[in-house]
Amino acid sequence: MKNTALTHIHESLGAKMVPFAGFNMPVQYEGVNIEHETVRNGVGVFDVSHMGEFMLKGENALALIQKVTSNDASKLVDGKAQYSCLPNNEGGIVDDLIIYKIADNHYMLVVNASNIEKDWNWISAHNDLGVEMENLSDAYSLLAIQGPKAAEAMQSLTTVDLSNMGYYTFQIGEFAGVQDVIISATGYTGSGGFEIYFKNENATTIWAKVFEAGAAFGIKPIGLAARDTLRLEMGFCLYGNDINDTTSPLEAGLGWITKFDKEFTNSENLKKQKEEGVSRKLVGFELTERGIPRHDYEIVDANGNIIGIVTSGTQSPSLGKGIGLGYVPTAYAAVDSEIFIRIRNKDVAAKVVKLPFYKK
Repeated sequence: MKNTALTHIHESLGAKMVPFAGFNMPVQYEGVNIEHETVRNGVGVFDVSHMGEFMLKGENALALIQKVTSNDASKLVDGKAQYSCLPNNEGGIVDDLIIYKIADNHYMLVVNASNIEKDWNWISAHNDLGVEMENLSDAYSLLAIQGPKAAEAMQSLTTVDLSNMGYYTFQIGEFAGVQDVIISATGYTGSGGFEIYFKNENATTIWAKVFEAGAAFGIKPIGLAARDTLRLEMGFCLYGNDINDTTSPLEAGLGWITKFDKEFTNSENLKKQKEEGVSRKLVGFELTERGIPRHDYEIVDANGNIIGIVTSGTQSPSLGKGIGLGYVPTAYAAVDSEIFIRIRNKDVAAKVVKLPFYKK
């Protein structure tokens, strides 16, 4: 089990630690609902140092990225980031990721912790272009400082103007007295904020200064359980649950990051799928009766026939009702379609809703 550079701090704070993607990670501190509300209304900090970072450099770096990812990275300018995915040859997804353009011929790819080795091998296998690749995953830490008060709380730590940073932009500058920190206006909570990338040796210092600067704003450490409820309220996909090696980006509602004005892995088959239409779709649903949907619960129709499976589900702290994502045949994918979730042998009524579940 790997530790992050901050594991000792989480343990000293009394966090409940669990194994996640090969790492010893804090799942909660005070409790999911309290931590969830802290991020929705104030500011909270996640240690997400388990994520992977790859640096790609060289005159063919963009060509390699274009070849292995579904989105059009040629649209990126310096200081801009882009959400994308790595399609496989069978119509599924190797991983979803964020691409950062640092400069011409210099990019950073941020990948999911559970897929670091898989993604590295996949991209390397396609690198017949002489691109210089470096896996910095074990050398870098990552904090997600999230919530509507994040910019105000962190501004004293940097000369970068946090309140005017556009969504999915980033700057490299001084933060908490440390040089060359990547400050990125990204995150997976839907409540605004930043993700801060820095070398492991600076982790303890930066953590302390973040909490010192944020004290007046009620800043708190947040665990992975609240990260999951926050992202689910936004309808954001989690790799391994809602998308995987067998789910097409078009089925998963990721057509917006699948650009057919370029060629990429399996693009011809995915384009054909787009033209012919998919047979199933990932939908968001809300329970109209009491109950909590969970991962792998069956989705059934009015006659009790199994039509799909819940990929993610929870009791929404913000909405006070059961919400979830799942794949259903396209006939059941329209908003307001009635479906049922089988919870302990009882079919609980639900309806398909437009994402996100949580609207500010």
